[in-house]
Amino acid sequence: MIAADLVRRLPSGLTVVGMVTVGSPLAHPKFADGWLRDTLKEPPVGLGWWVNFWNAADPVTTRQGISSVFPWMVDFRVPTVVGSKCHNAEMYLSCPAVAEAIGFALFGSLSKELVLASRDVDVPLDYPETVAVMALRYAHLIASRLKAEDRDRYLGALRQVQAETVERLTGRNERENRPIPTEVARLLCDLSDSESLVPEPRPISHLSKDDAVVPLLSIVAANVVFPFEITVPKGVLEEAVEELTAEMWLGGQMGTDVFAAAGEAQRVLAGPSQLSWIKWVAVGVGAAAIVVATAGLALAAAPGVAGAAAITSALAAFGPGGMIGGLLTAGTLVTAGGGGVAFGLASPAATVEAVEAVVWGQLAAAILRHRQGLAQDPMLWFSLTESAAEVRRERARLEAFSERSAPTLKALQRKLQMIDRALAYLREQGLVPSAALLGAAKPGDDPSYASANER
Repeated sequence: MIAADLVRRLPSGLTVVGMVTVGSPLAHPKFADGWLRDTLKEPPVGLGWWVNFWNAADPVTTRQGISSVFPWMVDFRVPTVVGSKCHNAEMYLSCPAVAEAIGFALFGSLSKELVLASRDVDVPLDYPETVAVMALRYAHLIASRLKAEDRDRYLGALRQVQAETVERLTGRNERENRPIPTEVARLLCDLSDSESLVPEPRPISHLSKDDAVVPLLSIVAANVVFPFEITVPKGVLEEAVEELTAEMWLGGQMGTDVFAAAGEAQRVLAGPSQLSWIKWVAVGVGAAAIVVATAGLALAAAPGVAGAAAITSALAAFGPGGMIGGLLTAGTLVTAGGGGVAFGLASPAATVEAVEAVVWGQLAAAILRHRQGLAQDPMLWFSLTESAAEVRRERARLEAFSERSAPTLKALQRKLQMIDRALAYLREQGLVPSAALLGAAKPGDDPSYASANER
Protein backbone atom coordinates (compact mmCIF):
# COMPACT_ATOMS: atom_id res chain seq x y z
CA MET A 1 0.00 0.00 0.00
CA ILE A 2 2.83 2.38 0.90
CA ALA A 3 4.71 1.50 -2.29
CA ALA A 4 1.59 2.12 -4.39
CA ASP A 5 1.24 5.52 -2.74
CA LEU A 6 4.91 6.44 -3.19
CA VAL A 7 5.25 5.59 -6.89
CA ARG A 8 2.70 8.25 -7.78
CA ARG A 9 4.75 10.88 -5.88
CA LEU A 10 8.14 10.33 -7.53
CA PRO A 11 10.18 13.52 -8.02
CA SER A 12 10.58 14.72 -11.59
CA GLY A 13 13.50 12.98 -13.30
CA LEU A 14 13.52 9.98 -10.95
CA THR A 15 12.69 6.63 -12.57
CA VAL A 16 11.92 3.35 -10.80
CA VAL A 17 13.01 0.43 -12.99
CA GLY A 18 10.25 -1.82 -11.71
CA MET A 19 8.12 -2.65 -8.70
CA VAL A 20 7.35 -6.10 -7.30
CA THR A 21 4.47 -6.61 -4.87
CA VAL A 22 3.24 -9.85 -3.27
CA GLY A 23 -0.22 -10.52 -1.88
CA SER A 24 -1.39 -6.95 -2.47
CA PRO A 25 -4.86 -6.09 -1.10
CA LEU A 26 -5.46 -3.29 -3.64
CA ALA A 27 -8.24 -5.25 -5.38
CA HIS A 28 -10.24 -5.40 -2.13
CA PRO A 29 -13.71 -3.80 -2.45
CA LYS A 30 -12.90 -1.51 0.51
CA PHE A 31 -10.63 0.43 -1.82
CA ALA A 32 -13.29 0.79 -4.53
CA ASP A 33 -13.93 4.47 -3.85
CA GLY A 34 -10.56 5.34 -2.37
CA TRP A 35 -8.23 8.08 -3.52
CA LEU A 36 -5.45 5.58 -4.26
CA ARG A 37 -7.49 3.66 -6.80
CA ASP A 38 -8.54 6.88 -8.52
CA THR A 39 -4.98 8.23 -8.77
CA LEU A 40 -3.58 4.99 -10.20
CA LYS A 41 -5.95 4.67 -13.16
CA GLU A 42 -2.96 5.38 -15.39
CA PRO A 43 0.68 4.21 -14.92
CA PRO A 44 2.83 6.65 -12.88
CA VAL A 45 5.20 8.58 -15.14
CA GLY A 46 8.38 7.44 -13.41
CA LEU A 47 7.54 3.72 -13.06
CA GLY A 48 8.94 1.30 -15.65
CA TRP A 49 6.76 -1.70 -14.77
CA TRP A 50 4.83 -3.25 -11.90
CA VAL A 51 4.25 -6.96 -11.39
CA ASN A 52 2.10 -8.29 -8.56
CA PHE A 53 2.13 -11.91 -7.36
CA TRP A 54 -1.01 -13.39 -5.84
CA ASN A 55 -2.28 -16.71 -4.54
CA ALA A 56 -5.80 -17.80 -5.51
CA ALA A 57 -6.45 -18.94 -1.90
CA ASP A 58 -5.16 -15.75 -0.26
CA PRO A 59 -8.11 -13.90 1.36
CA VAL A 60 -6.06 -10.68 1.68
CA THR A 61 -5.93 -10.41 -2.13
CA THR A 62 -9.66 -11.26 -2.26
CA ARG A 63 -8.48 -14.18 -4.35
CA GLN A 64 -7.76 -12.05 -7.39
CA GLY A 65 -4.95 -10.03 -8.90
CA ILE A 66 -4.91 -6.25 -8.90
CA SER A 67 -4.88 -5.97 -12.70
CA SER A 68 -8.65 -6.38 -12.29
CA VAL A 69 -8.50 -2.84 -10.90
CA PHE A 70 -5.42 -1.44 -12.69
CA PRO A 71 -5.41 -3.14 -16.15
CA TRP A 72 -2.09 -1.54 -17.11
CA MET A 73 -0.04 -3.52 -14.59
CA VAL A 74 0.96 -7.19 -14.67
CA ASP A 75 -0.40 -9.94 -12.40
CA PHE A 76 1.23 -13.34 -11.92
CA ARG A 77 -0.60 -16.11 -10.06
CA VAL A 78 1.71 -18.28 -7.98
CA PRO A 79 0.85 -21.96 -7.40
CA THR A 80 -2.18 -22.10 -5.10
CA VAL A 81 -1.34 -22.69 -1.43
CA VAL A 82 -4.32 -23.45 0.80
CA GLY A 83 -4.16 -23.05 4.56
CA SER A 84 -2.86 -20.73 7.22
CA LYS A 85 0.29 -19.91 5.22
CA CYS A 86 -1.48 -18.78 2.08
CA HIS A 87 -0.53 -15.11 2.74
CA ASN A 88 2.88 -15.68 4.32
CA ALA A 89 5.76 -13.66 2.88
CA GLU A 90 7.88 -16.82 2.97
CA MET A 91 5.38 -18.57 0.70
CA TYR A 92 5.51 -15.79 -1.87
CA LEU A 93 9.25 -15.15 -1.69
CA SER A 94 10.09 -18.84 -2.10
CA CYS A 95 8.39 -18.84 -5.50
CA PRO A 96 11.04 -18.86 -8.29
CA ALA A 97 8.97 -16.44 -10.38
CA VAL A 98 9.18 -13.81 -7.63
CA ALA A 99 12.95 -14.22 -7.48
CA GLU A 100 13.21 -13.92 -11.25
CA ALA A 101 11.18 -10.69 -11.27
CA ILE A 102 13.40 -9.12 -8.60
CA GLY A 103 16.52 -10.41 -10.34
CA PHE A 104 15.33 -8.98 -13.65
CA ALA A 105 14.89 -5.55 -12.05
CA LEU A 106 18.36 -5.67 -10.52
CA PHE A 107 20.43 -7.43 -13.16
CA GLY A 108 18.41 -7.75 -16.38
CA SER A 109 17.74 -10.89 -18.40
CA LEU A 110 18.72 -14.40 -17.27
CA SER A 111 19.57 -15.31 -20.85
CA LYS A 112 23.02 -16.89 -21.33
CA GLU A 113 22.89 -16.76 -25.11
CA LEU A 114 25.87 -15.23 -26.84
CA VAL A 115 25.28 -11.87 -28.43
CA LEU A 116 27.05 -11.94 -31.78
CA ALA A 117 28.92 -8.82 -32.76
CA SER A 118 27.42 -7.72 -36.04
CA ARG A 119 26.61 -4.57 -37.91
CA ASP A 120 23.59 -6.16 -39.54
CA VAL A 121 20.30 -4.48 -38.75
CA ASP A 122 17.68 -6.95 -37.55
CA VAL A 123 14.19 -6.56 -38.98
CA PRO A 124 11.11 -6.40 -36.77
CA LEU A 125 8.42 -9.05 -36.96
CA ASP A 126 5.65 -8.28 -39.43
CA TYR A 127 2.05 -9.20 -38.63
CA PRO A 128 2.07 -12.83 -39.91
CA GLU A 129 5.37 -13.45 -38.08
CA THR A 130 3.99 -11.86 -34.93
CA VAL A 131 0.90 -14.07 -34.97
CA ALA A 132 3.03 -17.16 -35.63
CA VAL A 133 5.41 -16.42 -32.75
CA MET A 134 2.48 -15.64 -30.43
CA ALA A 135 0.80 -18.94 -31.28
CA LEU A 136 4.01 -20.91 -30.76
CA ARG A 137 4.67 -19.10 -27.47
CA TYR A 138 1.14 -19.97 -26.33
CA ALA A 139 1.76 -23.62 -27.29
CA HIS A 140 4.94 -23.71 -25.18
CA LEU A 141 3.09 -22.23 -22.20
CA ILE A 142 0.45 -24.94 -22.59
CA ALA A 143 3.10 -27.68 -22.75
CA SER A 144 4.76 -26.47 -19.55
CA ARG A 145 1.49 -27.02 -17.65
CA LEU A 146 0.69 -30.53 -18.87
CA LYS A 147 1.38 -33.74 -17.00
CA ALA A 148 4.56 -35.56 -18.00
CA GLU A 149 3.01 -38.09 -20.40
CA ASP A 150 0.80 -35.53 -22.14
CA ARG A 151 3.64 -33.00 -22.17
CA ASP A 152 5.92 -35.37 -24.11
CA ARG A 153 3.26 -35.98 -26.76
CA TYR A 154 2.42 -32.30 -26.98
CA LEU A 155 6.07 -31.28 -27.34
CA GLY A 156 6.52 -33.92 -30.04
CA ALA A 157 3.65 -32.41 -32.01
CA LEU A 158 4.87 -28.89 -31.29
CA ARG A 159 8.32 -29.75 -32.67
CA GLN A 160 6.74 -30.71 -36.00
CA VAL A 161 4.46 -27.64 -36.12
CA GLN A 162 7.22 -25.23 -35.14
CA ALA A 163 9.65 -26.63 -37.70
CA GLU A 164 7.05 -26.37 -40.47
CA THR A 165 6.06 -22.85 -39.42
CA VAL A 166 9.64 -21.58 -39.46
CA GLU A 167 10.27 -23.29 -42.80
CA ARG A 168 7.23 -21.67 -44.42
CA LEU A 169 7.96 -18.23 -42.99
CA THR A 170 11.55 -18.51 -44.17
CA GLY A 171 10.45 -19.58 -47.65
CA ARG A 172 8.01 -16.71 -47.92
CA ASN A 173 10.65 -14.19 -46.85
CA GLU A 174 13.19 -15.56 -49.32
CA ARG A 175 10.70 -15.23 -52.17
CA GLU A 176 10.06 -11.62 -51.16
CA ASN A 177 13.78 -10.86 -50.62
CA ARG A 178 13.02 -10.00 -47.01
CA PRO A 179 15.55 -10.82 -44.26
CA ILE A 180 14.59 -13.43 -41.68
CA PRO A 181 14.00 -11.80 -38.27
CA THR A 182 16.20 -13.19 -35.52
CA GLU A 183 13.13 -14.07 -33.45
CA VAL A 184 12.00 -16.41 -36.24
CA ALA A 185 15.41 -17.86 -37.17
CA ARG A 186 16.18 -18.90 -33.57
CA LEU A 187 13.07 -21.12 -33.47
CA LEU A 188 14.41 -23.61 -36.02
CA CYS A 189 13.99 -27.22 -34.79
CA ASP A 190 16.14 -30.26 -35.52
CA LEU A 191 13.61 -32.87 -36.63
CA SER A 192 16.34 -35.49 -37.04
CA ASP A 193 17.01 -35.51 -33.29
CA SER A 194 13.89 -36.24 -31.26
CA GLU A 195 15.82 -35.60 -28.03
CA SER A 196 16.89 -32.07 -28.93
CA LEU A 197 15.19 -29.16 -27.22
CA VAL A 198 12.46 -27.25 -28.99
CA PRO A 199 13.53 -23.56 -28.84
CA GLU A 200 10.99 -21.43 -26.99
CA PRO A 201 9.84 -18.18 -28.59
CA ARG A 202 10.50 -15.03 -26.61
CA PRO A 203 7.42 -13.12 -25.39
CA ILE A 204 5.90 -10.61 -27.80
CA SER A 205 5.93 -7.14 -26.27
CA HIS A 206 5.28 -4.71 -29.13
CA LEU A 207 1.49 -5.04 -29.45
CA SER A 208 -0.93 -2.63 -27.82
CA LYS A 209 -4.07 -4.00 -26.18
CA ASP A 210 -6.16 -2.87 -29.13
CA ASP A 211 -3.89 -4.59 -31.65
CA ALA A 212 -3.74 -7.75 -29.52
CA VAL A 213 -7.52 -8.34 -29.34
CA VAL A 214 -7.92 -10.17 -32.64
CA PRO A 215 -4.72 -12.28 -32.51
CA LEU A 216 -5.51 -13.39 -28.94
CA LEU A 217 -9.04 -14.49 -29.77
CA SER A 218 -7.84 -16.25 -32.92
CA ILE A 219 -5.17 -18.12 -30.98
CA VAL A 220 -7.29 -19.29 -28.04
CA ALA A 221 -10.01 -20.58 -30.39
CA ALA A 222 -7.53 -22.55 -32.50
CA ASN A 223 -5.66 -25.79 -32.16
CA VAL A 224 -2.13 -24.39 -32.10
CA VAL A 225 -0.58 -27.80 -32.82
CA PHE A 226 -2.80 -28.50 -35.85
CA PRO A 227 -3.01 -31.02 -37.53
CA PHE A 228 -2.26 -33.00 -34.36
CA GLU A 229 -5.20 -33.55 -32.02
CA ILE A 230 -4.35 -33.50 -28.30
CA THR A 231 -7.00 -32.77 -25.67
CA VAL A 232 -5.90 -30.02 -23.27
CA PRO A 233 -7.86 -29.19 -20.08
CA LYS A 234 -9.62 -25.84 -20.27
CA GLY A 235 -7.94 -24.75 -17.02
CA VAL A 236 -4.53 -25.24 -18.60
CA LEU A 237 -5.52 -23.17 -21.64
CA GLU A 238 -6.85 -20.37 -19.44
CA GLU A 239 -3.72 -20.25 -17.28
CA ALA A 240 -1.54 -20.25 -20.39
CA VAL A 241 -3.31 -17.31 -22.01
CA GLU A 242 -3.25 -15.37 -18.71
CA GLU A 243 0.52 -15.81 -18.57
CA LEU A 244 0.78 -14.98 -22.28
CA THR A 245 -0.93 -11.60 -21.84
CA ALA A 246 0.96 -10.92 -18.61
CA GLU A 247 4.35 -11.39 -20.24
CA MET A 248 3.19 -9.27 -23.20
CA TRP A 249 2.77 -6.43 -20.65
CA LEU A 250 -0.97 -6.38 -21.27
CA GLY A 251 -1.91 -7.68 -17.81
CA GLY A 252 -3.11 -11.12 -16.78
CA GLN A 253 -6.66 -9.76 -16.55
CA MET A 254 -6.74 -9.45 -20.33
CA GLY A 255 -6.14 -13.19 -20.61
CA THR A 256 -9.01 -13.80 -18.20
CA ASP A 257 -11.21 -11.48 -20.24
CA VAL A 258 -10.32 -13.29 -23.47
CA PHE A 259 -11.88 -16.50 -22.15
CA ALA A 260 -14.83 -14.66 -20.62
CA ALA A 261 -15.55 -12.89 -23.93
CA ALA A 262 -15.29 -16.15 -25.85
CA GLY A 263 -17.78 -17.88 -23.56
CA GLU A 264 -20.19 -14.94 -23.59
CA ALA A 265 -20.18 -14.83 -27.39
CA GLN A 266 -21.03 -18.53 -27.51
CA ARG A 267 -23.88 -18.03 -25.05
CA VAL A 268 -25.34 -15.20 -27.14
CA LEU A 269 -25.21 -17.09 -30.44
CA ALA A 270 -25.91 -20.65 -29.40
CA GLY A 271 -27.63 -20.41 -26.02
CA PRO A 272 -26.78 -22.76 -23.13
CA SER A 273 -24.77 -25.68 -24.45
CA GLN A 274 -22.93 -28.65 -23.02
CA LEU A 275 -20.27 -28.22 -25.69
CA SER A 276 -17.16 -26.25 -24.73
CA TRP A 277 -16.85 -23.08 -26.81
CA ILE A 278 -13.33 -24.19 -27.77
CA LYS A 279 -14.66 -27.34 -29.44
CA TRP A 280 -17.74 -25.48 -30.65
CA VAL A 281 -15.71 -22.94 -32.61
CA ALA A 282 -13.46 -25.65 -34.02
CA VAL A 283 -16.51 -27.39 -35.50
CA GLY A 284 -17.12 -24.46 -37.82
CA VAL A 285 -13.58 -23.99 -39.13
CA GLY A 286 -15.29 -20.79 -40.18
CA ALA A 287 -12.63 -18.50 -41.58
CA ALA A 288 -11.18 -20.88 -44.14
CA ALA A 289 -14.65 -22.04 -45.19
CA ILE A 290 -15.82 -18.49 -45.91
CA VAL A 291 -12.73 -17.72 -47.97
CA VAL A 292 -13.03 -20.94 -49.97
CA ALA A 293 -16.77 -20.40 -50.51
CA THR A 294 -16.18 -16.95 -52.02
CA ALA A 295 -12.97 -17.77 -53.93
CA GLY A 296 -11.13 -15.22 -51.81
CA LEU A 297 -13.69 -12.42 -52.27
CA ALA A 298 -14.24 -12.25 -48.50
CA LEU A 299 -10.70 -10.93 -48.03
CA ALA A 300 -11.02 -8.22 -50.67
CA ALA A 301 -12.24 -5.63 -48.16
CA ALA A 302 -10.34 -7.03 -45.20
CA PRO A 303 -6.82 -5.64 -44.99
CA GLY A 304 -7.04 -5.63 -41.22
CA VAL A 305 -4.14 -4.69 -39.03
CA ALA A 306 -1.58 -6.25 -41.35
CA GLY A 307 -2.47 -4.75 -44.67
CA ALA A 308 -3.86 -6.61 -47.67
CA ALA A 309 -0.44 -7.29 -49.18
CA ALA A 310 0.92 -8.92 -46.04
CA ILE A 311 -2.16 -11.11 -45.65
CA THR A 312 -2.10 -12.13 -49.30
CA SER A 313 1.56 -13.15 -49.21
CA ALA A 314 1.11 -15.01 -45.95
CA LEU A 315 -1.88 -16.97 -47.22
CA ALA A 316 0.07 -17.83 -50.35
CA ALA A 317 2.63 -19.46 -48.07
CA PHE A 318 0.25 -21.08 -45.59
CA GLY A 319 -3.10 -21.32 -47.36
CA PRO A 320 -6.38 -20.35 -45.65
CA GLY A 321 -6.32 -23.56 -43.60
CA GLY A 322 -3.64 -25.00 -41.38
CA MET A 323 -2.61 -23.58 -38.04
CA ILE A 324 -0.98 -20.27 -39.02
CA GLY A 325 -3.01 -19.71 -42.20
CA GLY A 326 -6.21 -20.31 -40.25
CA LEU A 327 -5.17 -17.80 -37.58
CA LEU A 328 -4.43 -15.12 -40.15
CA THR A 329 -7.64 -15.72 -42.08
CA ALA A 330 -9.79 -15.78 -38.95
CA GLY A 331 -8.25 -12.56 -37.68
CA THR A 332 -8.74 -10.85 -41.01
CA LEU A 333 -12.42 -11.78 -41.18
CA VAL A 334 -13.01 -10.53 -37.63
CA THR A 335 -11.79 -7.06 -38.61
CA ALA A 336 -13.33 -7.07 -42.07
CA GLY A 337 -16.22 -5.13 -43.45
CA GLY A 338 -17.76 -4.66 -46.86
CA GLY A 339 -19.55 -6.75 -49.41
CA GLY A 340 -16.98 -9.54 -49.59
CA VAL A 341 -17.68 -10.85 -46.11
CA ALA A 342 -21.44 -10.24 -46.38
CA PHE A 343 -21.54 -12.16 -49.67
CA GLY A 344 -19.51 -14.95 -48.09
CA LEU A 345 -21.85 -15.36 -45.11
CA ALA A 346 -24.92 -15.46 -47.38
CA SER A 347 -23.40 -17.87 -49.89
CA PRO A 348 -25.03 -21.34 -49.93
CA ALA A 349 -21.50 -22.78 -50.06
CA ALA A 350 -20.80 -21.41 -46.57
CA THR A 351 -22.17 -23.76 -43.93
CA VAL A 352 -24.16 -22.58 -40.94
CA GLU A 353 -21.33 -23.72 -38.69
CA ALA A 354 -18.80 -21.68 -40.68
CA VAL A 355 -20.94 -18.55 -40.45
CA GLU A 356 -21.46 -19.14 -36.75
CA ALA A 357 -17.72 -19.32 -36.15
CA VAL A 358 -17.06 -16.08 -38.05
CA VAL A 359 -19.84 -14.16 -36.28
CA TRP A 360 -18.60 -15.60 -32.99
CA GLY A 361 -15.16 -14.10 -33.62
CA GLN A 362 -16.62 -10.70 -34.45
CA LEU A 363 -18.87 -10.67 -31.39
CA ALA A 364 -16.18 -11.97 -29.03
CA ALA A 365 -13.86 -9.18 -30.18
CA ALA A 366 -16.52 -6.58 -29.36
CA ILE A 367 -17.11 -8.10 -25.92
CA LEU A 368 -13.39 -8.24 -25.16
CA ARG A 369 -12.89 -4.61 -26.18
CA HIS A 370 -15.79 -3.62 -23.94
CA ARG A 371 -14.43 -5.55 -20.94
CA GLN A 372 -11.01 -3.97 -21.43
CA GLY A 373 -12.36 -0.43 -21.86
CA LEU A 374 -11.15 -0.21 -25.46
CA ALA A 375 -12.84 1.70 -28.27
CA GLN A 376 -15.15 -0.41 -30.43
CA ASP A 377 -14.44 -1.04 -34.09
CA PRO A 378 -17.34 0.59 -36.01
CA MET A 379 -16.70 -1.71 -38.96
CA LEU A 380 -18.02 -4.60 -36.85
CA TRP A 381 -21.54 -3.14 -36.78
CA PHE A 382 -21.43 -2.27 -40.46
CA SER A 383 -20.21 -5.76 -41.33
CA LEU A 384 -22.95 -7.51 -39.34
CA THR A 385 -25.77 -5.29 -40.61
CA GLU A 386 -24.62 -5.64 -44.20
CA SER A 387 -24.34 -9.41 -43.73
CA ALA A 388 -27.88 -9.53 -42.35
CA ALA A 389 -29.13 -7.55 -45.35
CA GLU A 390 -27.30 -9.83 -47.80
CA VAL A 391 -28.72 -12.96 -46.15
CA ARG A 392 -32.23 -11.48 -46.32
CA ARG A 393 -31.81 -10.65 -50.00
CA GLU A 394 -30.56 -14.16 -50.76
CA ARG A 395 -33.44 -15.68 -48.81
CA ALA A 396 -35.99 -13.53 -50.69
CA ARG A 397 -34.42 -14.50 -54.04
CA LEU A 398 -34.62 -18.24 -53.30
CA GLU A 399 -38.08 -18.10 -51.69
CA ALA A 400 -39.54 -16.98 -55.03
CA PHE A 401 -39.18 -20.46 -56.55
CA SER A 402 -37.90 -22.89 -53.87
CA GLU A 403 -39.91 -25.21 -51.68
CA ARG A 404 -40.61 -23.77 -48.24
CA SER A 405 -38.93 -26.76 -46.64
CA ALA A 406 -35.78 -26.47 -48.76
CA PRO A 407 -32.60 -27.07 -46.70
CA THR A 408 -30.95 -24.01 -48.24
CA LEU A 409 -33.75 -21.75 -46.99
CA LYS A 410 -33.57 -23.29 -43.52
CA ALA A 411 -29.79 -22.72 -43.45
CA LEU A 412 -30.23 -19.07 -44.45
CA GLN A 413 -32.80 -18.62 -41.67
CA ARG A 414 -30.40 -20.06 -39.10
CA LYS A 415 -27.62 -17.77 -40.35
CA LEU A 416 -29.92 -14.77 -40.06
CA GLN A 417 -30.95 -15.72 -36.53
CA MET A 418 -27.33 -15.81 -35.40
CA ILE A 419 -26.46 -12.47 -36.97
CA ASP A 420 -29.60 -10.90 -35.48
CA ARG A 421 -28.70 -12.27 -32.03
CA ALA A 422 -25.30 -10.63 -32.30
CA LEU A 423 -26.82 -7.30 -33.37
CA ALA A 424 -29.41 -7.45 -30.58
CA TYR A 425 -26.70 -8.10 -27.99
CA LEU A 426 -24.65 -5.13 -29.24
CA ARG A 427 -27.72 -2.91 -28.93
CA GLU A 428 -28.52 -4.13 -25.42
CA GLN A 429 -24.95 -3.51 -24.25
CA GLY A 430 -24.81 -0.03 -25.80
CA LEU A 431 -22.09 -1.06 -28.26
CA VAL A 432 -23.77 0.40 -31.35
CA PRO A 433 -21.72 3.10 -33.14
CA SER A 434 -22.90 6.68 -32.77
CA ALA A 435 -25.69 8.06 -34.94
CA ALA A 436 -23.13 10.20 -36.80
CA LEU A 437 -21.19 7.13 -37.85
CA LEU A 438 -24.32 5.20 -38.73
CA GLY A 439 -25.50 8.09 -40.88
CA ALA A 440 -22.54 7.49 -43.16
CA ALA A 441 -23.72 3.93 -43.79
CA LYS A 442 -26.09 3.05 -46.57
CA PRO A 443 -29.64 3.29 -45.17
CA GLY A 444 -32.32 0.80 -45.97
CA ASP A 445 -30.11 -2.28 -46.11
CA ASP A 446 -31.32 -3.47 -42.73
CA PRO A 447 -33.87 -2.29 -40.15
CA SER A 448 -31.02 -2.18 -37.62
CA TYR A 449 -29.73 1.03 -39.20
CA ALA A 450 -33.02 2.85 -38.80
CA SER A 451 -33.69 1.72 -35.23
CA ALA A 452 -30.19 2.66 -34.13
CA ASN A 453 -30.41 6.08 -35.81
CA GLU A 454 -33.77 6.75 -34.16
CA ARG A 455 -32.31 6.05 -30.74
